[in-house]
Amino acid sequence: MQWNKVTISTTIYAQDLISAMLYDMDIYGVEVVNNIPLTEEEKEAMFIDILPELDESDTSAKVIFYLENDQDIVKTIKEVQLGLINLRESGIDIGSGKIILDITKDEDWANNWKKYFKAFRVADDIVIKPTWLDTIEGVDVKPSDIVIEIDPDMAFGTGSHETTRLAISGIRKYLTKGQSVLDLGSGSGILAIISKKLGASKITATDIDGNAVLTARENASVNGIKEDDINFIHGDVLNKEECKELDQLIGLESYDIVVANILTEVIINLSDIVGKYLKDKGYFISTGILQSKADRVKKALESNNFDIVEMETMGDWVSFVARKNN
Repeated sequence: MQWNKVTISTTIYAQDLISAMLYDMDIYGVEVVNNIPLTEEEKEAMFIDILPELDESDTSAKVIFYLENDQDIVKTIKEVQLGLINLRESGIDIGSGKIILDITKDEDWANNWKKYFKAFRVADDIVIKPTWLDTIEGVDVKPSDIVIEIDPDMAFGTGSHETTRLAISGIRKYLTKGQSVLDLGSGSGILAIISKKLGASKITATDIDGNAVLTARENASVNGIKEDDINFIHGDVLNKEECKELDQLIGLESYDIVVANILTEVIINLSDIVGKYLKDKGYFISTGILQSKADRVKKALESNNFDIVEMETMGDWVSFVARKNN
């Protein structure tokens, strides 16, 4: 099988924003190539004595993704071009923004990234381990640590991205054992699985991508979680045609915490409806929000009867913890 490889020439300043833009277009499995030097911790985890010399002054980057032959390639590339124009007009240094289309054979490109995904500590007491590794190397695992095994496949959520870390931070701070959690946009299932390991009693996880739901179920099973411990649901709570049936499956006013690691515009839309799933004084933990758009999210939350409890930042990203107030 052949794939269409799309390469965007950009900068390190825009690479995360472009990746987020592609994710918003339902394009997953994005690869980023740049000359950012590895940290000492990353070098130790790779067990390599000699690394290639990098030009630290080189701020160029490439964002790469793949399209199947049956996808509308021309339409997709036009949408990407429009997105790049919007970023440039917003004052983001996207570099040349040149797009190159190549055809590549299916030589397991979707799994090539796995050689770079190593075990790592995502929180003080939580370690993420790829399912395909037999042992944990490069991380000093303590007996008290929670070890989560993850294979994201084509779903979002290895735990390494700032937005996932922010969501995990919020869950660890505000989840009390025995409480209920709803994960909207569950991706690989990492947040739902961590919630279960931290003591949540009732967990529901939804995603608009059916493949992500399957991946999340598999990850839950790998981590020793019983099938009925997490209710994984395929559907879009923002879809007016689907929401009535989904509300019955999810349950109204049933959750102590709702968490959503998605994107700014989706969070703003969710703020209109997410309160119906929360118990009185329940928490809505939202991230995937760019710092430049944080004020819009804050305004949307407050206008929908939420009190902002905490705002946390990491890199270009922001998370809000908001309490339902009604």
